[in-house]
Amino acid sequence: MILERCLGSMLLVLSMLSNVLGAFVGVNIGTDVSSMPPASDVVAIVKAHQITHIRLYDADPHMLKALAGSGIEVTVGVTNEEVLGIGESASAAAAWINKNVAAYMPSTNITAIAVGSEVLTSVPHAAPVLVTAMNNLHKALVAADLNFQVKVSTPQSMDIIPKPFPPSTATFNSSWNSTIYQLLQFLKNTNSYYMLNAYPYYGYTNGNGIFPIDYALFKPLPSVKQIVDPNTLFHYNSMFDAMVDATYYSMDALNFSVIPIVVTETGWPWQGGSNEPDATVENAETFINKLIQRVSNNSGPPSQPTIPINTYIYELFNEDKRPGPISEKNWGLLFTNGTAVFPLSLGGPSQITGNSTAVFCVAKDDASEDKLRDGLNWACGQGQANCSAIQSGQPCYLPNNIKNHASYAYNDYYQKMHTVGGTCDFDGTATTTTIDPSYGSCIFTGRWGFKSFTSCYDTRFTPRWWTQNCDESSHLIGKIKCDRECNEIHISSMMTDGYFFRGGVHMFILTAFDSKLVHRFYLSVALWYFITFALHCIVMILKW
Repeated sequence: MILERCLGSMLLVLSMLSNVLGAFVGVNIGTDVSSMPPASDVVAIVKAHQITHIRLYDADPHMLKALAGSGIEVTVGVTNEEVLGIGESASAAAAWINKNVAAYMPSTNITAIAVGSEVLTSVPHAAPVLVTAMNNLHKALVAADLNFQVKVSTPQSMDIIPKPFPPSTATFNSSWNSTIYQLLQFLKNTNSYYMLNAYPYYGYTNGNGIFPIDYALFKPLPSVKQIVDPNTLFHYNSMFDAMVDATYYSMDALNFSVIPIVVTETGWPWQGGSNEPDATVENAETFINKLIQRVSNNSGPPSQPTIPINTYIYELFNEDKRPGPISEKNWGLLFTNGTAVFPLSLGGPSQITGNSTAVFCVAKDDASEDKLRDGLNWACGQGQANCSAIQSGQPCYLPNNIKNHASYAYNDYYQKMHTVGGTCDFDGTATTTTIDPSYGSCIFTGRWGFKSFTSCYDTRFTPRWWTQNCDESSHLIGKIKCDRECNEIHISSMMTDGYFFRGGVHMFILTAFDSKLVHRFYLSVALWYFITFALHCIVMILKW
């Protein structure tokens, strides 16, 4: 009875922990990029956008070193070319683990290994040794005492499920049943999860008009066009949910129930050729933001409503070196300078980047560093731009390169001076854009119509808050003070929110204690309760 009570209490706390942690949205990072930033800059961009989970397609040492101490959860990849060798040699698997995983832990938070990419459909000749390769890697992790922290799985495409709708009748391609059965048995035995690459974009474009595009984009359908599984009567509000459920039902058909699914790739291209009319910025923006909302509600698909769908978006940057149609090169969420292609919220409600009605002035991609340096020096000097935000330790310092710093300085000058004749030229090194270059806590002047908007720190508090330049027309309410010495309005770090009034327009400002800090507080409480219960149970069992 004592043991049952203890276990019941601990399960309750574990359930609370699960709810607090919730589902995550991560991002894939491909490297077929002609102007790939240095690894340190990539990590800075990832952190600036509050991305907490990333997947690499290899085990690049520069990235793994740069990720040290970041806390970001990393999935490393065994390339398709490496699968055969690791599958044929346990010593090769051990060497791979020692070189690409053990060497970087615990500083780099590696939590999973993705063995190959869609091996069954892209490199079928490696399929016979795929599960053996996974077993060899797992055994090497056990030998290194890393098997509890690092899980092994392998991403597969929806192509191995030939008829995914209705989901309730979906099954894996029977020609792969033996391999898939071994794979699922491995995942079950090692408490791992099924990695699924699910692309509603292809489900729609290759679907011959069977499903409306709104279904692929998470948009609500009229009642007469609802998508319903005739066998279960489950309503599917999105193709994404139907794809995940089809995979659950396919596993069930092989008598494997509730092996969790992690969607390792999904996304929508924002540019395509003349024969790819659905690859647009508008569609990509809709899909990505509604996907984030969908995953963040912590629910599963209709058949598994209590299992959240952890998801990785494909991908961080455009991979312009990839072969194939134009759409294949344009899946990136961000440009390589860290600015967003369209407005998105990867890290919570305070993260808003991308297009806006404002016009910004930024450095050109092809501008020479010498000319950019001259323009930067002029803007911060004679041009009287406020360049404090690009100083070391400030929110716009990273990525630390001339182009990023010049963009910030150029824009600050342009926002202040364009109404009195100032231009966005800087000896041909600058151009205007309606894409908001702000990222993370780096807020470019002109965002939301502000004359000058920077991030400020108070040495008394760890949290940051926003500041707005003071002027005589400022009207303040709440716990806001105007510091005449630094000419800034400071919003109290102890506020949950604040308002700034200018010309009768209300502007909401998210401050220190945002949703992430509240989330961390509840997580700490849940962990404290779990540890307390565990210790209490141990004492009771020993006495009993």
